[in-house]
Amino acid sequence: MSDYTTVSYASLRGRHVLITGGASGIGAEMVRAFCGQGAQVSFLDIDTHAGRALADDTGAAFLTVDLTDIDALRVAVAQVQTHGPVQVLVNNAARDDRHLMGDVQPDHWRRILASNLDHQFFATQAVVPDMAKMGRGSVIMMGSVSWMRGMPGMAGYTAAKAAINGMTISLSRELGPLGIRVNCIVPGAVVTERQKALWLTPETELQILNEQALKFRLQPEHIARMALFLGSDESAGATGANFIVDAGLS
Repeated sequence: MSDYTTVSYASLRGRHVLITGGASGIGAEMVRAFCGQGAQVSFLDIDTHAGRALADDTGAAFLTVDLTDIDALRVAVAQVQTHGPVQVLVNNAARDDRHLMGDVQPDHWRRILASNLDHQFFATQAVVPDMAKMGRGSVIMMGSVSWMRGMPGMAGYTAAKAAINGMTISLSRELGPLGIRVNCIVPGAVVTERQKALWLTPETELQILNEQALKFRLQPEHIARMALFLGSDESAGATGANFIVDAGLS
């Protein structure tokens, strides 16, 4: 397990952090990272078993919710806010499913956008009123270098991630006067259990390393450490920006 006490962000102690898709992968690492800084962490995920296990391990608060159900998402965020206003929102949840263009039908297309784009907007919408009352807040979107690189076989996913870039910039302008910062972390090829199970092969591993400037594989902790910075007051002057963490892949 990574040690998140090597750097101490004093401003994160006691700060209420909400993370979507926090039960596994990068999201779970973010839960551990913010808990390691003494933050009050809540997280949402559809995977009840993994979520409860992580909550037991970290002391974070967990709620089961299907983030593509916007009404359920709003109810969950409202429940989280009964424990105090959310001061940092990390819109982490995503599904990078592969799909050939010719196979995608309208209902499939809408599911892709619902899984990767819609909830980032509506979760942000739900926490803004409390952040506005406080006069401060940090919203962290999650992008992907896949759209910057024009990755084939995932047009819906890359469309959603490109849209998140535009949404980040627009919301940073709209919410800035309220003291709310909106930034986007843009991960590269991160090794997760899902990636290893579905797509990583020795050939793709070698290809990624050959294309990266840094010759090591990115782990979830590399993304979590950027989230800590953006959630803390150390990034107080940053908004409307993409923070690329891809080891030079793009």
